Amino acid sequence: MITKFLGKVFSGRMFKARQPRIVPFAAHGISRDRVSECALKVTDTLQKHNFTAYVVGGAVRDLIVGWQPKDFDVATSATPEQVKELFRRSRIIGRRFRLVHVMCGRDLVEVSTYRGGTPADDESDQRTSDEHGRILRDNVFGNQEQDATRRDFTINALFYDPTTQEIWDYHGGYDDLKKRRIRMIGDPTLRYREDPVRMLRAVRFAASREMEIDAHTREPIQSLAPLLANVPPSRLFDEMLKLLLSGHAYECVMALRKEGLHHGLLPMLDVILEQPMGERFVMLALRNTDARIKSDKGVSPSFLFASLLWHEVLAAWKKLEGSGVPPVPALYQAMDQIIDQQSAMLAIPRRYGGDMKEIWVLQPRFLQRAGRRPYRLLENPRFRAGYDFLLLRCASGEVDPAIGEWWTRFQTAGEEERKNLLTLDTAAAPARKRRRRKRKPGADAAGPADPA
Repeated sequence: MITKFLGKVFSGRMFKARQPRIVPFAAHGISRDRVSECALKVTDTLQKHNFTAYVVGGAVRDLIVGWQPKDFDVATSATPEQVKELFRRSRIIGRRFRLVHVMCGRDLVEVSTYRGGTPADDESDQRTSDEHGRILRDNVFGNQEQDATRRDFTINALFYDPTTQEIWDYHGGYDDLKKRRIRMIGDPTLRYREDPVRMLRAVRFAASREMEIDAHTREPIQSLAPLLANVPPSRLFDEMLKLLLSGHAYECVMALRKEGLHHGLLPMLDVILEQPMGERFVMLALRNTDARIKSDKGVSPSFLFASLLWHEVLAAWKKLEGSGVPPVPALYQAMDQIIDQQSAMLAIPRRYGGDMKEIWVLQPRFLQRAGRRPYRLLENPRFRAGYDFLLLRCASGEVDPAIGEWWTRFQTAGEEERKNLLTLDTAAAPARKRRRRKRKPGADAAGPADPA
Protein backbone atom coordinates (compact mmCIF):
# COMPACT_ATOMS: atom_id res chain seq x y z
CA MET A 1 0.00 0.00 0.00
CA ILE A 2 2.77 2.45 0.97
CA THR A 3 4.71 1.73 -2.22
CA LYS A 4 1.66 2.23 -4.44
CA PHE A 5 0.76 5.46 -2.66
CA LEU A 6 4.27 6.93 -2.96
CA GLY A 7 4.43 5.86 -6.59
CA LYS A 8 1.19 7.69 -7.39
CA VAL A 9 2.19 10.84 -5.53
CA PHE A 10 5.76 11.21 -6.75
CA SER A 11 5.83 9.52 -10.13
CA GLY A 12 6.85 11.74 -13.08
CA ARG A 13 5.74 11.74 -16.69
CA MET A 14 9.00 10.14 -17.84
CA PHE A 15 8.44 6.93 -15.88
CA LYS A 16 6.84 4.17 -17.87
CA ALA A 17 5.73 0.99 -16.16
CA ARG A 18 8.67 -1.40 -16.27
CA GLN A 19 8.42 -4.96 -15.05
CA PRO A 20 11.57 -6.19 -13.33
CA ARG A 21 13.29 -9.37 -14.30
CA ILE A 22 13.23 -11.60 -11.22
CA VAL A 23 16.32 -13.81 -10.97
CA PRO A 24 15.60 -16.83 -8.71
CA PHE A 25 18.02 -18.35 -6.22
CA ALA A 26 18.51 -21.35 -8.50
CA ALA A 27 20.05 -19.02 -11.12
CA HIS A 28 22.28 -16.80 -8.95
CA GLY A 29 22.99 -19.03 -5.92
CA ILE A 30 23.27 -16.22 -3.35
CA SER A 31 21.81 -17.43 -0.06
CA ARG A 32 20.69 -15.12 2.74
CA ASP A 33 23.47 -16.37 5.03
CA ARG A 34 25.92 -14.34 2.92
CA VAL A 35 24.18 -11.15 4.05
CA SER A 36 25.28 -9.52 7.31
CA GLU A 37 23.19 -10.21 10.39
CA CYS A 38 22.47 -6.52 10.80
CA ALA A 39 21.15 -6.18 7.24
CA LEU A 40 18.98 -9.27 7.74
CA LYS A 41 17.58 -7.81 10.95
CA VAL A 42 16.70 -4.57 9.13
CA THR A 43 15.01 -6.21 6.12
CA ASP A 44 13.16 -8.78 8.23
CA THR A 45 11.85 -6.13 10.65
CA LEU A 46 10.69 -3.80 7.87
CA GLN A 47 8.96 -6.62 5.99
CA LYS A 48 7.19 -7.80 9.16
CA HIS A 49 5.72 -4.30 9.42
CA ASN A 50 4.35 -4.47 5.84
CA PHE A 51 7.09 -2.42 4.18
CA THR A 52 9.16 -3.66 1.25
CA ALA A 53 12.88 -3.89 2.01
CA TYR A 54 15.79 -5.09 -0.13
CA VAL A 55 19.57 -5.23 0.10
CA VAL A 56 20.60 -2.94 -2.73
CA GLY A 57 23.46 -1.54 -4.80
CA GLY A 58 27.11 -2.41 -4.33
CA ALA A 59 26.51 -5.29 -1.93
CA VAL A 60 24.35 -7.13 -4.48
CA ARG A 61 26.85 -6.35 -7.24
CA ASP A 62 29.77 -7.73 -5.24
CA LEU A 63 27.90 -10.85 -4.14
CA ILE A 64 27.10 -11.71 -7.75
CA VAL A 65 30.74 -11.42 -8.91
CA GLY A 66 32.04 -13.31 -5.88
CA TRP A 67 33.41 -10.44 -3.79
CA GLN A 68 32.67 -10.04 -0.09
CA PRO A 69 30.84 -6.70 0.35
CA LYS A 70 32.40 -4.18 2.72
CA ASP A 71 28.97 -2.99 3.82
CA PHE A 72 25.29 -3.60 3.17
CA ASP A 73 22.75 -0.93 2.24
CA VAL A 74 18.99 -1.38 2.37
CA ALA A 75 16.30 0.34 0.28
CA THR A 76 12.73 0.40 1.55
CA SER A 77 9.25 1.81 1.00
CA ALA A 78 9.26 3.14 4.59
CA THR A 79 10.00 6.80 5.22
CA PRO A 80 13.03 7.77 7.37
CA GLU A 81 10.74 8.54 10.31
CA GLN A 82 9.04 5.13 10.01
CA VAL A 83 12.42 3.37 9.88
CA LYS A 84 13.69 5.22 12.93
CA GLU A 85 10.56 4.32 14.87
CA LEU A 86 11.26 0.60 14.36
CA PHE A 87 14.90 0.59 15.47
CA ARG A 88 16.00 1.89 18.86
CA ARG A 89 19.64 2.33 17.85
CA SER A 90 19.15 4.45 14.75
CA ARG A 91 19.48 8.06 13.62
CA ILE A 92 18.40 10.11 10.62
CA ILE A 93 21.25 11.81 8.74
CA GLY A 94 21.68 13.89 5.58
CA ARG A 95 20.43 17.15 4.20
CA ARG A 96 20.15 16.59 0.46
CA PHE A 97 18.43 13.24 0.95
CA ARG A 98 17.64 11.85 4.39
CA LEU A 99 18.96 8.40 5.29
CA VAL A 100 18.78 6.29 8.43
CA HIS A 101 21.79 4.64 10.06
CA VAL A 102 20.79 1.52 11.99
CA MET A 103 23.38 0.18 14.43
CA CYS A 104 23.71 -3.46 15.54
CA GLY A 105 26.66 -3.65 17.90
CA ARG A 106 29.59 -2.40 15.83
CA ASP A 107 27.82 -3.03 12.52
CA LEU A 108 25.98 -0.26 10.71
CA VAL A 109 23.43 -0.50 7.91
CA GLU A 110 22.41 2.52 5.85
CA VAL A 111 18.69 2.54 5.04
CA SER A 112 17.26 4.75 2.31
CA THR A 113 13.69 5.36 1.21
CA TYR A 114 13.01 4.70 -2.48
CA ARG A 115 13.91 7.79 -4.51
CA GLY A 116 11.75 9.31 -7.23
CA GLY A 117 12.07 11.83 -10.05
CA THR A 118 14.16 11.63 -13.22
CA PRO A 119 16.65 13.97 -14.91
CA ALA A 120 13.88 15.13 -17.23
CA ASP A 121 11.15 15.32 -14.60
CA ASP A 122 10.64 19.09 -14.53
CA GLU A 123 7.34 18.77 -12.66
CA SER A 124 9.13 18.28 -9.35
CA ASP A 125 9.82 21.56 -7.56
CA GLN A 126 12.10 19.74 -5.10
CA ARG A 127 14.96 19.32 -7.61
CA THR A 128 17.36 22.17 -8.33
CA SER A 129 20.39 22.15 -10.64
CA ASP A 130 23.24 24.52 -11.45
CA GLU A 131 23.95 25.96 -14.89
CA HIS A 132 25.93 22.83 -15.83
CA GLY A 133 23.10 20.43 -14.94
CA ARG A 134 24.57 19.22 -11.63
CA ILE A 135 21.86 18.35 -9.08
CA LEU A 136 22.14 20.60 -6.03
CA ARG A 137 19.02 19.58 -4.12
CA ASP A 138 17.04 16.39 -4.56
CA ASN A 139 14.83 14.95 -1.84
CA VAL A 140 11.98 13.28 -3.67
CA PHE A 141 10.60 9.94 -2.49
CA GLY A 142 9.29 7.42 -5.01
CA ASN A 143 8.79 3.73 -5.67
CA GLN A 144 11.19 0.87 -6.32
CA GLU A 145 11.14 1.20 -10.10
CA GLN A 146 11.93 4.90 -9.87
CA ASP A 147 14.66 4.20 -7.36
CA ALA A 148 16.29 1.75 -9.78
CA THR A 149 16.11 4.28 -12.63
CA ARG A 150 17.68 7.02 -10.49
CA ARG A 151 20.81 4.92 -9.83
CA ASP A 152 23.87 5.50 -11.98
CA PHE A 153 24.86 2.17 -13.56
CA THR A 154 22.83 -0.92 -14.28
CA ILE A 155 25.13 -3.03 -12.08
CA ASN A 156 24.22 -0.83 -9.09
CA ALA A 157 20.45 -1.01 -9.67
CA LEU A 158 19.90 -4.54 -8.38
CA PHE A 159 17.65 -5.43 -5.41
CA TYR A 160 18.08 -8.60 -3.36
CA ASP A 161 15.25 -9.87 -1.14
CA PRO A 162 16.75 -11.98 1.68
CA THR A 163 13.36 -13.53 2.41
CA THR A 164 12.68 -14.95 -1.06
CA GLN A 165 16.39 -14.93 -2.05
CA GLU A 166 15.40 -13.32 -5.37
CA ILE A 167 17.17 -10.55 -7.29
CA TRP A 168 15.01 -7.88 -8.90
CA ASP A 169 16.58 -6.31 -11.99
CA TYR A 170 14.93 -3.40 -13.84
CA HIS A 171 17.74 -2.45 -16.26
CA GLY A 172 19.68 -5.55 -17.25
CA GLY A 173 22.34 -5.13 -14.59
CA TYR A 174 22.54 -8.87 -13.88
CA ASP A 175 23.51 -9.67 -17.47
CA ASP A 176 25.90 -6.70 -17.56
CA LEU A 177 27.69 -8.12 -14.52
CA LYS A 178 28.00 -11.51 -16.17
CA LYS A 179 29.48 -9.78 -19.24
CA ARG A 180 31.77 -7.62 -17.01
CA ARG A 181 30.27 -4.47 -18.53
CA ILE A 182 29.57 -1.05 -16.99
CA ARG A 183 26.60 0.65 -18.60
CA MET A 184 24.88 3.90 -17.65
CA ILE A 185 21.14 3.99 -17.00
CA GLY A 186 19.70 6.62 -19.35
CA ASP A 187 21.61 9.16 -21.43
CA PRO A 188 25.27 9.21 -20.26
CA THR A 189 25.81 12.89 -21.10
CA LEU A 190 22.78 13.97 -19.09
CA ARG A 191 23.63 11.67 -16.18
CA TYR A 192 27.26 12.88 -16.02
CA ARG A 193 26.05 16.47 -16.02
CA GLU A 194 23.70 15.60 -13.16
CA ASP A 195 26.63 14.30 -11.14
CA PRO A 196 30.16 14.50 -12.65
CA VAL A 197 31.48 12.15 -9.95
CA ARG A 198 29.80 9.35 -11.90
CA MET A 199 32.68 9.57 -14.37
CA LEU A 200 35.12 8.75 -11.57
CA ARG A 201 32.90 5.94 -10.35
CA ALA A 202 32.78 4.40 -13.82
CA VAL A 203 36.57 4.35 -13.97
CA ARG A 204 36.90 3.00 -10.43
CA PHE A 205 34.41 0.18 -10.95
CA ALA A 206 36.02 -0.79 -14.25
CA ALA A 207 39.57 -0.82 -12.87
CA SER A 208 38.83 -2.41 -9.49
CA ARG A 209 36.39 -5.04 -10.77
CA GLU A 210 38.26 -5.85 -13.99
CA MET A 211 35.32 -4.70 -16.13
CA GLU A 212 34.93 -2.74 -19.36
CA ILE A 213 33.05 0.54 -19.71
CA ASP A 214 30.36 0.32 -22.36
CA ALA A 215 31.29 2.38 -25.47
CA HIS A 216 28.18 4.59 -25.21
CA THR A 217 28.89 5.18 -21.51
CA ARG A 218 32.56 6.02 -22.12
CA GLU A 219 32.08 8.33 -25.14
CA PRO A 220 31.25 11.63 -23.33
CA ILE A 221 33.79 11.26 -20.49
CA GLN A 222 36.77 13.12 -21.92
CA SER A 223 34.70 16.04 -23.20
CA LEU A 224 32.84 16.37 -19.87
CA ALA A 225 35.90 15.89 -17.62
CA PRO A 226 36.13 19.68 -16.92
CA LEU A 227 32.79 19.43 -15.05
CA LEU A 228 34.72 17.94 -12.12
CA ALA A 229 35.84 21.49 -11.37
CA ASN A 230 32.24 22.24 -10.28
CA VAL A 231 32.13 19.42 -7.71
CA PRO A 232 32.83 20.37 -4.07
CA PRO A 233 36.48 19.49 -3.25
CA SER A 234 35.41 17.53 -0.16
CA ARG A 235 33.27 15.21 -2.28
CA LEU A 236 36.12 14.71 -4.74
CA PHE A 237 38.40 13.79 -1.86
CA ASP A 238 35.93 11.14 -0.64
CA GLU A 239 35.74 9.61 -4.11
CA MET A 240 39.50 9.73 -4.57
CA LEU A 241 39.99 8.01 -1.23
CA LYS A 242 37.66 5.17 -2.28
CA LEU A 243 39.68 4.83 -5.48
CA LEU A 244 43.05 4.74 -3.69
CA LEU A 245 41.81 2.26 -1.07
CA SER A 246 40.12 -0.05 -3.57
CA GLY A 247 43.06 -2.46 -3.67
CA HIS A 248 43.52 -1.47 -7.31
CA ALA A 249 44.92 2.03 -6.89
CA TYR A 250 47.55 1.52 -9.58
CA GLU A 251 45.03 0.45 -12.21
CA CYS A 252 42.59 3.19 -11.15
CA VAL A 253 45.15 6.02 -11.37
CA MET A 254 46.31 4.80 -14.77
CA ALA A 255 42.70 4.64 -15.94
CA LEU A 256 42.05 8.19 -14.67
CA ARG A 257 45.00 9.42 -16.70
CA LYS A 258 43.86 7.49 -19.78
CA GLU A 259 40.38 9.03 -19.60
CA GLY A 260 41.74 12.54 -18.88
CA LEU A 261 40.01 12.73 -15.49
CA HIS A 262 43.11 13.27 -13.37
CA HIS A 263 43.23 16.98 -14.26
CA GLY A 264 40.41 17.57 -11.78
CA LEU A 265 42.04 15.48 -9.06
CA LEU A 266 45.77 15.07 -9.52
CA PRO A 267 46.80 17.55 -12.23
CA MET A 268 50.45 17.08 -11.30
CA LEU A 269 50.29 13.43 -12.39
CA ASP A 270 51.34 14.28 -15.94
CA VAL A 271 54.38 16.15 -14.65
CA ILE A 272 55.32 13.34 -12.25
CA LEU A 273 54.97 10.59 -14.84
CA GLU A 274 57.16 12.49 -17.27
CA GLN A 275 60.02 12.14 -14.76
CA PRO A 276 61.45 8.59 -14.63
CA MET A 277 62.28 8.88 -10.92
CA GLY A 278 58.91 10.42 -10.08
CA GLU A 279 57.04 7.76 -12.04
CA ARG A 280 58.91 4.93 -10.30
CA PHE A 281 58.20 6.49 -6.90
CA VAL A 282 54.45 6.91 -7.46
CA MET A 283 54.03 3.48 -9.05
CA LEU A 284 55.88 1.83 -6.15
CA ALA A 285 53.69 3.66 -3.63
CA LEU A 286 50.48 2.59 -5.39
CA ARG A 287 51.56 -1.02 -5.81
CA ASN A 288 52.67 -1.26 -2.17
CA THR A 289 49.29 0.14 -1.09
CA ASP A 290 47.42 -2.41 -3.21
CA ALA A 291 49.53 -5.26 -1.80
CA ARG A 292 48.85 -4.17 1.80
CA ILE A 293 45.10 -3.94 1.21
CA LYS A 294 44.99 -7.37 -0.44
CA SER A 295 46.87 -8.75 2.58
CA ASP A 296 44.37 -7.13 4.99
CA LYS A 297 47.03 -4.79 6.37
CA GLY A 298 46.36 -1.22 7.43
CA VAL A 299 46.85 1.66 5.00
CA SER A 300 47.28 5.32 5.89
CA PRO A 301 45.56 7.84 3.58
CA SER A 302 48.10 10.42 4.78
CA PHE A 303 50.95 8.25 3.55
CA LEU A 304 49.24 7.78 0.19
CA PHE A 305 48.72 11.47 -0.46
CA ALA A 306 52.19 12.26 0.86
CA SER A 307 53.52 9.88 -1.79
CA LEU A 308 51.44 11.35 -4.60
CA LEU A 309 52.46 14.93 -3.81
CA TRP A 310 56.08 14.37 -2.75
CA HIS A 311 57.75 15.13 -6.06
CA GLU A 312 55.83 18.37 -6.38
CA VAL A 313 57.02 19.30 -2.89
CA LEU A 314 60.56 18.27 -3.85
CA ALA A 315 60.53 20.46 -6.98
CA ALA A 316 59.17 23.47 -5.07
CA TRP A 317 61.73 22.91 -2.30
CA LYS A 318 64.67 22.92 -4.71
CA LYS A 319 63.35 26.01 -6.46
CA LEU A 320 63.05 27.92 -3.20
CA GLU A 321 66.53 26.83 -2.13
CA GLY A 322 67.85 27.99 -5.48
CA SER A 323 66.37 31.43 -4.83
CA GLY A 324 68.37 31.73 -1.60
CA VAL A 325 65.89 30.48 1.02
CA PRO A 326 67.64 28.31 3.69
CA PRO A 327 66.89 24.54 3.38
CA VAL A 328 64.54 24.05 6.36
CA PRO A 329 62.39 27.17 5.80
CA ALA A 330 62.36 26.31 2.09
CA LEU A 331 60.92 22.86 2.83
CA TYR A 332 58.16 24.28 5.05
CA GLN A 333 57.25 26.87 2.42
CA ALA A 334 57.19 24.21 -0.29
CA MET A 335 54.88 21.97 1.75
CA ASP A 336 52.40 24.76 2.43
CA GLN A 337 52.48 25.86 -1.20
CA ILE A 338 51.72 22.42 -2.65
CA ILE A 339 49.02 21.53 -0.11
CA ASP A 340 47.29 24.89 -0.70
CA GLN A 341 47.38 24.37 -4.47
CA GLN A 342 46.01 20.83 -4.18
CA SER A 343 43.29 21.75 -1.68
CA ALA A 344 41.68 24.02 -4.25
CA MET A 345 40.82 20.88 -6.25
CA LEU A 346 40.89 18.08 -3.69
CA ALA A 347 40.01 19.07 -0.13
CA ILE A 348 42.51 17.03 1.85
CA PRO A 349 41.31 17.15 5.50
CA ARG A 350 43.55 19.08 7.86
CA ARG A 351 44.32 15.99 9.95
CA TYR A 352 45.78 14.27 6.87
CA GLY A 353 47.68 17.39 5.83
CA GLY A 354 49.39 17.54 9.22
CA ASP A 355 50.45 13.88 9.00
CA MET A 356 51.76 14.39 5.46
CA LYS A 357 53.92 17.30 6.58
CA GLU A 358 55.36 15.25 9.43
CA ILE A 359 56.39 12.51 7.00
CA TRP A 360 57.99 15.02 4.64
CA VAL A 361 59.81 16.93 7.40
CA LEU A 362 61.46 13.71 8.63
CA GLN A 363 63.13 13.01 5.28
CA PRO A 364 66.15 15.38 5.67
CA ARG A 365 66.67 14.03 9.18
CA PHE A 366 67.32 10.52 7.85
CA LEU A 367 70.50 11.88 6.27
CA GLN A 368 71.79 12.93 9.70
CA ARG A 369 73.39 9.79 11.13
CA ALA A 370 75.87 11.09 13.68
CA GLY A 371 75.77 11.86 17.41
CA ARG A 372 72.44 11.62 19.21
CA ARG A 373 70.30 12.59 16.22
CA PRO A 374 69.50 9.01 15.08
CA TYR A 375 68.38 8.12 18.63
CA ARG A 376 66.09 11.14 18.78
CA LEU A 377 64.62 10.27 15.38
CA LEU A 378 63.84 6.72 16.54
CA GLU A 379 61.74 8.20 19.36
CA ASN A 380 59.66 10.29 16.97
CA PRO A 381 56.04 8.96 16.86
CA ARG A 382 56.05 9.29 13.06
CA PHE A 383 59.34 7.42 12.63
CA ARG A 384 57.81 4.29 11.10
CA ALA A 385 55.84 6.21 8.47
CA GLY A 386 58.87 8.34 7.67
CA TYR A 387 61.10 5.24 7.45
CA ASP A 388 58.68 3.47 5.08
CA PHE A 389 58.61 6.63 2.97
CA LEU A 390 62.44 6.68 2.93
CA LEU A 391 62.49 3.07 1.68
CA LEU A 392 60.22 4.08 -1.22
CA ARG A 393 62.64 6.88 -2.09
CA CYS A 394 65.54 4.40 -1.98
CA ALA A 395 63.71 1.85 -4.13
CA SER A 396 62.86 4.49 -6.74
CA GLY A 397 66.48 5.62 -7.02
CA GLU A 398 65.93 9.02 -5.45
CA VAL A 399 68.07 8.24 -2.38
CA ASP A 400 71.15 5.99 -2.02
CA PRO A 401 69.83 2.54 -0.98
CA ALA A 402 72.70 2.30 1.54
CA ILE A 403 70.93 4.95 3.65
CA GLY A 404 67.78 2.83 3.88
CA GLU A 405 69.87 -0.24 4.73
CA TRP A 406 71.69 1.70 7.46
CA TRP A 407 68.40 2.69 9.12
CA THR A 408 67.05 -0.85 8.80
CA ARG A 409 70.08 -2.13 10.74
CA PHE A 410 70.20 0.73 13.23
CA GLN A 411 66.63 0.44 14.49
CA THR A 412 66.96 -3.30 15.25
CA ALA A 413 70.59 -3.35 16.42
CA GLY A 414 71.87 -3.62 19.95
CA GLU A 415 73.65 -0.73 21.62
CA GLU A 416 77.17 -1.90 20.71
CA GLU A 417 76.27 -2.38 17.05
CA ARG A 418 74.61 1.03 16.98
CA LYS A 419 77.82 2.63 18.24
CA ASN A 420 79.76 0.87 15.51
CA LEU A 421 77.26 2.03 12.89
CA LEU A 422 77.57 5.61 14.12
CA THR A 423 81.39 5.34 14.10
CA LEU A 424 81.44 3.91 10.59
CA ASP A 425 79.05 6.56 9.31
CA THR A 426 81.04 9.36 10.96
CA ALA A 427 84.30 8.02 9.52
CA ALA A 428 82.81 7.85 6.04
CA ALA A 429 81.52 11.41 6.23
CA PRO A 430 83.84 14.20 5.03
CA ALA A 431 85.50 16.14 7.84
CA ARG A 432 83.88 19.47 8.60
CA LYS A 433 86.17 22.46 8.48
CA ARG A 434 86.21 24.52 11.66
CA ARG A 435 85.64 28.19 11.15
CA ARG A 436 88.38 30.37 12.63
CA ARG A 437 87.18 33.25 14.73
CA LYS A 438 88.37 36.62 13.64
CA ARG A 439 90.61 38.39 16.12
CA LYS A 440 89.87 41.86 17.21
CA PRO A 441 92.37 44.49 16.06
CA GLY A 442 95.27 44.76 18.50
CA ALA A 443 94.69 41.30 20.00
CA ASP A 444 97.02 38.30 19.93
CA ALA A 445 96.77 34.66 20.98
CA ALA A 446 97.49 35.50 24.62
CA GLY A 447 94.65 37.93 24.94
CA PRO A 448 94.10 41.66 24.63
CA ALA A 449 97.21 43.79 24.20
CA ASP A 450 98.56 45.40 27.34
CA PRO A 451 97.66 49.01 27.61
CA ALA A 452 100.48 51.35 26.85
